Amino acid sequence: MYGYYPYNPYRPAATAEQARVTFLSSPLAPDLKGIMQFYQRPYGVEIFVQVEGLPPFKRVKNGPQVGPHGFHIHEKGVCELGDGKEPFSSAGGHWNPHQQPHGNHPGDFPVLFSNQGRARMIFFTDRFTVDEIIGRAVIIHQGPDDYRTQPSGNAGKRIACGIIEKT
Repeated sequence: MYGYYPYNPYRPAATAEQARVTFLSSPLAPDLKGIMQFYQRPYGVEIFVQVEGLPPFKRVKNGPQVGPHGFHIHEKGVCELGDGKEPFSSAGGHWNPHQQPHGNHPGDFPVLFSNQGRARMIFFTDRFTVDEIIGRAVIIHQGPDDYRTQPSGNAGKRIACGIIEKT
């Protein structure tokens, strides 16, 4: 059949292993909402992120910077707000199954740059499979990840959390 391509890397295959995250917000970003989707491919995992309600960029003289926003896979699939002072600490630390230094964790993602509180990104990784991350949490942080401070990149408070669920 002319023009038919059985594999299109830009369109998720119906039989691909898939997972989804729906983010819960914290008092630090009460209007934040968004999703992530994970698609298993032969060469790795394609990841789609769409978020809105991110706090605007703010450089603070004697405090943590707000934005761009670091985000990572965390150890536990628990997104309890707690008392709101340290939101989503129930998700534990960064997922680091091979005990690598920060910046080389499988769940380290690029930072989210926002335009008027909105961010969209598509990227891929071969550092994990969809099956390996089911049941873990993804955390969006208040500030950027420096990819070197141990153990978690000094990205600041947790402003959103979502559990990775198989779809």
